[in-house]
Amino acid sequence: MKMDQILKQAKKLQAEMAKVQEELTHEVVEGSAGGGLVKVKANGQGDIVGITIDEQVIDPEEKEMLEDLVLAAISDALTKSRELAQKRMGAFGKGFGIPGLM
Repeated sequence: MKMDQILKQAKKLQAEMAKVQEELTHEVVEGSAGGGLVKVKANGQGDIVGITIDEQVIDPEEKEMLEDLVLAAISDALTKSRELAQKRMGAFGKGFGIPGLM
């Protein structure tokens, strides 16, 4: 392969990766805890974009439980967000045989 072809291919790959990263900003996954009583949404970049708490778990005497549920839901959402990003970006590394590239 000639150097100019390699450079063109690299620029194309860079543009495609930037496009996927931008798309990940708009893709949303949801993590939950407590059987869906606490839900957290995160985008494909790992940003928390929403939290929903069912009214039945809002009890001042259960503050610690609610905090634990929110933390568990956030953890679940971030795990799913990372999996989404790895799935979408991993294709770029496979095409070039680059180990460790998402």
